[in-house]
Amino acid sequence: MSSVFDYEKAFSRNLGWVTETEQQVLRGKRVAIAGLGGVGSAHLIALARMGIARFQLADFDIYDLVNFNRQFGATMSSLGRPKVEVAAEMAHDINPESEIRRFPAGIDDANVYEFLDGVDLYVDGLDFFVMDAREAVFAACAAKGIPAVTAAPLGWGTALLVFASGGYSFEQYFQMAGQPYMEKLRRFLVGLSPSAMELEPLVETGRLDIANQRGPSTPVGATLCAAVVTTTAVKLLLGRGEVPLAPTSIHVDTYNNGFEVLDRPEGMRHPQLQAYLEQVRAATSG
Repeated sequence: MSSVFDYEKAFSRNLGWVTETEQQVLRGKRVAIAGLGGVGSAHLIALARMGIARFQLADFDIYDLVNFNRQFGATMSSLGRPKVEVAAEMAHDINPESEIRRFPAGIDDANVYEFLDGVDLYVDGLDFFVMDAREAVFAACAAKGIPAVTAAPLGWGTALLVFASGGYSFEQYFQMAGQPYMEKLRRFLVGLSPSAMELEPLVETGRLDIANQRGPSTPVGATLCAAVVTTTAVKLLLGRGEVPLAPTSIHVDTYNNGFEVLDRPEGMRHPQLQAYLEQVRAATSG
């Protein structure tokens, strides 16, 4: 089937929103995605359909039944299979010319620079509770000057943060260095969603249990993440359109009909973030 594939025809319906020249620019860009679960696999498919043809993909996990409610590659035929393999196959099915480098052991301090080699953009798809790898990748992105995007699936919505030149780095915003693991989780939650807008429609609050690394999810949140990340990626890779950089965040919630653009100078030291952080500490202590 690859013999009948034609890149220009396959992605011709993108034209109008991007020019022919811009489509070819996207074709040559390389995007790294760590974590290929609920958001990471959705990011990959949306970016591949935009015509981006070069990827570095990292994930050590396999598909399980608990992934079915939100993860793009989770099907009966993929049960027990490595997520990185399934994701790469899906991208190749969209564009057989794709260049995909796989990191089946995941990301750590030892391979993070190799993972980011030649990369134009990093997209965070790591599980919320994964902190060491997340900090390592974002620190390496800052050191190498690679724009880095994270979009959190928050119930029926998503929150977007972009770390790039001219804005805050991941560490400048979240200020996690030297903090214990639980405190890092609290800071990540508070920094992603400064207004906690997503919690209003949560009908069973006990299902959200940060201390035991459990939380409810929806396919809506994962799909919205891919939408805002893909739009942001196109703007960053083509160098056009306004992209809000951290400490500014964007939060969209479809259940509340909500949309917020929030600016939190000083990052985690901002008074409102400090107040919310104290509430989260009280709710997750003991």
